[in-house]
Amino acid sequence: MLKAGLAGAGHLGKIHLKLLQQSSKYELVGFYDTDTENGKRLEAEFGYQFFDDFDDLLSKIEVLDVVTPTFAHFEYAKKAIINGKHFFIEKPITASWEEAEQIIRLSKKYGVKGQVGHVERFNPAFIACLPYIHNPMFLEIHRLAEFNPRGTDVPVVLDLMIHDLDIVLSLVPSKIKKIHASGVAVVSRTPDIANARIEFENGCVANVTTSRISMKNMRKSRFFQKDAYISIDFLAKKAEIIRMKDAPENPQPFDMIIENGNGGKKQILFQYPEIKENNAILAELESLADSIENNTSVKVSLEQGAEALQVALEVMNQIDQKLSLSI
Repeated sequence: MLKAGLAGAGHLGKIHLKLLQQSSKYELVGFYDTDTENGKRLEAEFGYQFFDDFDDLLSKIEVLDVVTPTFAHFEYAKKAIINGKHFFIEKPITASWEEAEQIIRLSKKYGVKGQVGHVERFNPAFIACLPYIHNPMFLEIHRLAEFNPRGTDVPVVLDLMIHDLDIVLSLVPSKIKKIHASGVAVVSRTPDIANARIEFENGCVANVTTSRISMKNMRKSRFFQKDAYISIDFLAKKAEIIRMKDAPENPQPFDMIIENGNGGKKQILFQYPEIKENNAILAELESLADSIENNTSVKVSLEQGAEALQVALEVMNQIDQKLSLSI
């Protein structure tokens, strides 16, 4: 078991603490939080050891789980790296591209592994569909959330859309050609709803919409590729795959056959891949442990986290420019 510690015991940090405690791959040594009262309260309630000195915690662990506010990611990750500790860092990787570059460079210099917390990569519905997704050419993604005042201090692009930007970048084997983005600040000082249209050099287009002021929660993605359509409900953890193949000469009575304008006939096949339930956060944390123990590549690399951040920052920049012109 790897000795693990956590920095940042807020809402998400508490979830991480519980899972690290349950994991068979980690020994939770303790946690650090700048809010001493919160730290002592968690220690009294759950028995996790609270460290009021971060350096003391760092000296006793092998892996650091960084779940602080984004502005502090760089500080804690850098300390972990120069002390030779592997680390898991929640998305977005850092607050700026320059900080992300430094994290990548330092990790290589000190030979430590770092993984970024893009949890949707570990969603069981997404995992079940991965074998069927090949060179998608159009992606339509909606991530809608009900209003929650707790999240409005973080731009919606960095809080929600970045999940889907990472998914898109992980699936499309091409460089980005152009990005168009727009957004509206409805109830907070930064956009609460945003849309990005991403065009790739290979002709693929991704249309990504994110909102935190919707009437209901939704996390649905649709991927269109040659002879196939894949629909994933990340929230309900369900998936449907619709494929087309050349129709058989002697179709069965219940086969669904369509004929195109050229007289060609196709058979439509519906598939519902087996979805193996998991805890996605635990899965991503334990995947880092596996990569450390087996000396293999992490599932979501620092470079991939930095790329998602770079695209998110460009989306935000375009939205800011359009909003400034409308004032």
